[in-house]
Amino acid sequence: MVNKILKPEALPDWPMFGVAEDVRPAMRQARDAGHAMVLATLVAVAGGGPRPEGTQMVFAAGVLAGYFSGGCVEGDVAGHAWACLADGQARTLVYGDGSPWPDIRLLCGARIEIFLERVAADDDALAELLTAEVERRPVTWVSDGTVRACADSLSPRPEATVVRAYDPRPRLVIVGGDPTALAIAELGVKSGFETTLVRPKGPQTPPPIPGLAYRREEPAEAFALIGLDAWTSVAVATHDLETDRAALKAALPSAAAYVGLLGARRRLAGRLDELAVDGMAASALARLHAPIGLDIGGKAPFEVAVSVIGEITALRYARASGSTSTTPPAAAGGALASRTSSASDAAKTLTSEES
Repeated sequence: MVNKILKPEALPDWPMFGVAEDVRPAMRQARDAGHAMVLATLVAVAGGGPRPEGTQMVFAAGVLAGYFSGGCVEGDVAGHAWACLADGQARTLVYGDGSPWPDIRLLCGARIEIFLERVAADDDALAELLTAEVERRPVTWVSDGTVRACADSLSPRPEATVVRAYDPRPRLVIVGGDPTALAIAELGVKSGFETTLVRPKGPQTPPPIPGLAYRREEPAEAFALIGLDAWTSVAVATHDLETDRAALKAALPSAAAYVGLLGARRRLAGRLDELAVDGMAASALARLHAPIGLDIGGKAPFEVAVSVIGEITALRYARASGSTSTTPPAAAGGALASRTSSASDAAKTLTSEES
């Protein structure tokens, strides 16, 4: 979410500018308007700060995005950002222990360092960052505040202050069209996923969910057009056996990071056996997360949506940290013998007794 700000010396009363994690849309908005911007990066955290290293904010004329603490820090950072925008000088701000501004306290008792750099609208590194976003390429931003670079593979210079990796935006594809599928889609959009709903032969008019893409092709064709890469999650939630099977046949062998199936646990073995008979490799079947979602105990549409987005998010962060606690289930005898979720071995939900 990118928010308009009318006066550089004041922030909005409600910090909706901090809801979105990814500041690249704000950078693109400033760049497209021809405005220089200040990119603020959290480069050091001590004592358990509220936000991790690498968190960013963007300040430009009419553009504000990101947050560091949710308290009084943002207002002070904004003042320094406008000064940086004016004089072009990079600077490091320290809050907490050792800060020159002892009246600005972090309630968590942490110490954080925030690096500010002015980035021109025609900056080459910025252009590469935004191009990579469109092309869904992971890149790394390296900067000392004056000289910066952005590329697929970079060896950080010793003097670099910011070394920030950017992955493609997480993508979510939902197959279905009932209230549960719509709830997953709506929450996916609000959670920052590039979200597409696939409903084969569905209505011509897309569902009334802002920011949601919509496709009416059969699953294999729709997936090919969308592109299932390593940053894509697929939630199959149709209650139609033929469509479910077609979606799983296309999604499980793909590069998608997550494939989940909505449905009753008691019917799962039969579905997997059918896919195995069709020639699906055991390694592909073992990737399936079913029944879909974390076990939070609810079955209402948005309760299921919370469980699905929660599982996808937990697995994404577990992979990033190298955790093995979210290893996908293993297939045994055509059925899921056991599975391990990001919450616990038992943390799976029977999201529906129908399919």
